[in-house]
Amino acid sequence: MPGPPYRPTDAQVIPRFAGVRTFMRAPYVTDLTGVDAVAFGIPFDTGTSYRTGPRFGPEAIRSASSLIRPYHPVLRVDVVETLSIVDYGDLPVSPGHTERTYAQVEEAMQPLLAADVFPLALGGDHSITLAELRALARKHGPLCLVQLDAHGDTWDEYFGQKYFHGTTFKRAVEENLLDPRGSVQAGMRGSLYGPGDIRAAEDLGFTVIQSEELRALGPEAYGRLVKANVGERPVFLSFDVDFLDPAFAPGTGTPEVAGFSTAEALAFLRSLRGVRLAGCDVVEVSPPYDGRGQQTALAAANVGFELLALRALGGAP
Repeated sequence: MPGPPYRPTDAQVIPRFAGVRTFMRAPYVTDLTGVDAVAFGIPFDTGTSYRTGPRFGPEAIRSASSLIRPYHPVLRVDVVETLSIVDYGDLPVSPGHTERTYAQVEEAMQPLLAADVFPLALGGDHSITLAELRALARKHGPLCLVQLDAHGDTWDEYFGQKYFHGTTFKRAVEENLLDPRGSVQAGMRGSLYGPGDIRAAEDLGFTVIQSEELRALGPEAYGRLVKANVGERPVFLSFDVDFLDPAFAPGTGTPEVAGFSTAEALAFLRSLRGVRLAGCDVVEVSPPYDGRGQQTALAAANVGFELLALRALGGAP
């Protein structure tokens, strides 16, 4: 295997439909020498409350990513020339045991952070983000959250459980992993149990932009708002594929109608050019519910590419 800087498999030598499935066809490497960024899977879905299946999300995202090319024509950056990117494989998880999985993820991320490598996590349900934030906060201190999602994930508990995909960001604030005053949640929509579901996030200090307001804002104003909130502070960007309408992303655990198109989602992400990402994830891809063309996995793969482009342009915190 060629050494760093690492590049994807040459599509003129091995066609895109062939070869071992890795993210963007990057080499599978665990030696972090000469590595700037890694994609890794967290195949865990014990934290789901409705449809299961995101444990198969990393595999599906990798497969769908095979068509992604290195140059971003809108942001005008060659991602693989700017960053030496590898696929780090999947982190260890314990099906059925959320807290043990958190400990495994935190431990597995330590070498990445010690080597100053940028982490892109492929989920997995949204409960995994808490473990990522625990690891990253040890290095950076409390982070600013930029979340694109149909749900705020700030419940206190569910069936007596403090750790599942609907409590992630409440736990993160309680553990001082996030700076809620610098954080923005956007895209929230759908029926609720009551107005307290939105107020819970606002009471924690988050700026909450519900879907109707986000549509009215548009990408440019959204980008300005986020950048004004986060400033130069380190950012964790979490993208839940249920931000997208089920017409564009049916393969997810808790779908909500009246969501955003794939084109709209990418425009919102591109408006964040210049933010300093410390880490990011793409979560809640559930392949058993995806369409024949795997459109949810394809959308998630391209979101991952957008996130790497933002890191390439924004630099390290």
